[in-house]
Amino acid sequence: MSEHETSDNVSASSRRKLMSPITRKILAINVLALAIPIGGLLYLGPYRDGLIVSELEALQIESGIFAGAIGESSIVNVAPGYQALNLVPARDMVRRLSATSRVRARLFLARGALVADSRLLLGSGGVVRVQDLPPPKATYSIFDPMVVALDWVASRLPRRDGYEPYREPMEQDASVYTEVVRALDGEASGRVRIDDDGGLVLSYSQPVQRYRQVFASVMLSKNGVEIEAAVRNVRLAILEIFAGALVVTVLLSFFLAGTIARPLRLLAAAALRVRHRESQQIPDLTGRGDEIGELSGVLREMTDALHSRMDTIERFAADVSHEIKNPLTSLRSAVETAARVHDPAQQRQLMEIIVEDVQRLDRLLSDISNASRLDAELSRAELEPVDVAQMLVMLPKFSSAVDAGQPRVSVEFVDDGELKVNAIGDRLMQVFHNLIENATSFSPPSGAIRVKASRTGRNVEVVIEDEGPGFPEGKLKEIFDRFYTERPRGEKFGTHSGLGLSISKQIVEAHGGTIRAQNRCDVDGTVLGARFVVCLPSV
Repeated sequence: MSEHETSDNVSASSRRKLMSPITRKILAINVLALAIPIGGLLYLGPYRDGLIVSELEALQIESGIFAGAIGESSIVNVAPGYQALNLVPARDMVRRLSATSRVRARLFLARGALVADSRLLLGSGGVVRVQDLPPPKATYSIFDPMVVALDWVASRLPRRDGYEPYREPMEQDASVYTEVVRALDGEASGRVRIDDDGGLVLSYSQPVQRYRQVFASVMLSKNGVEIEAAVRNVRLAILEIFAGALVVTVLLSFFLAGTIARPLRLLAAAALRVRHRESQQIPDLTGRGDEIGELSGVLREMTDALHSRMDTIERFAADVSHEIKNPLTSLRSAVETAARVHDPAQQRQLMEIIVEDVQRLDRLLSDISNASRLDAELSRAELEPVDVAQMLVMLPKFSSAVDAGQPRVSVEFVDDGELKVNAIGDRLMQVFHNLIENATSFSPPSGAIRVKASRTGRNVEVVIEDEGPGFPEGKLKEIFDRFYTERPRGEKFGTHSGLGLSISKQIVEAHGGTIRAQNRCDVDGTVLGARFVVCLPSV
């Protein structure tokens, strides 16, 4: 299976997935972020503890009422200075007060015996236990199973409250209940216990006394059904809110993932097609105004640059093949002819042609090699501030223009402003050297080459003028093409490769500047010479 087919299969399989990996991650993170606080709220430990404290306070008040009523109605004087608790009115008071309350009331004598219990009917036929029926079941809700499961989990979580288990023996006395013992000692107290089913049992005991003499202890107790119901209702409300929030979170997660995953998938698919040289443009998502839009713009620029680079390489290869073919053809013809010619004069002439063609090939290959390395060097090199004025002053000293019989080169600065640009010094020097060499080759021996430098706005502009024949009509752009040659009359063919101006343009544009060619004309339109204008952004 080819790499192209493998990539297509991977892309197709990713499209067939119901949910992309990034969608799963976004959904998981958002749901987890919602579930963590909801899980903490569902535990409701502090809320439950607050309800227990409130219930104990209510039992404290109610048990005080019971103890006061029993003390006022059931403690009688049996002898001067001697009082006792009358059990008949005491039991009757316990039964009457309990009838209007949902608490269980028990009365213990000072000796510890149980003498009254609102849940037990004591009679000659034995003991009858009274059991309250559970309240009617609430309206069925789809969240009931979840609430039951949460109650089950919460009941099995490790408790830090240390509640002791509730055990109720058949024969009860005061020693079974700590709070009763303390009440018989004159100190009211309450207790919270856990029954066998995991439910709460709350109790509070108050002393029945008169003039600080304790005759009995009344204990009120109730289960935690109301507390658990309140906790369950809160959990149900939280679950309902969580369900609504979960639906919104899931929808928003899919929407968010769609705005991220779908454009990324489109960009990846387009990039894959670009990789295989298919005609495909990267989607333009810059209108989004976010990082994906920025990525889309960068990928489009990169793709355009890649296509341009590939087209340039293809044209360069074709141009190189064409340019090399000419000297090779001439060389082959000269070699074949030399093998058949026996005249020494003709053989010397052919050998001169062969040598010239070899030199031309060597020069052409050297220039091609330099041009091919230039692009990579420009992309890797770091720019640094370069003083253009100092560079232009030094240029004539290294130029062939200083040779005898060559045109005179003069450098002029329009103003005294700083002429600094960010550039690669050697390559920028190569540009000005090529332009001066080109002007020198076209200028008459008595001519002049003028170099002018000035600062125009945020740019540094360098103008190089000569007094040569100028450029052919309509060729002002073509002269920067690779291997384009338009040489002066009388110059030997093949002495230039036609890459000088092309390389100069490549270097200038790599520095963010522009280069253009013009003809110098008088008022009558007569061509007075050529002009090159190089414009570079200043520091």
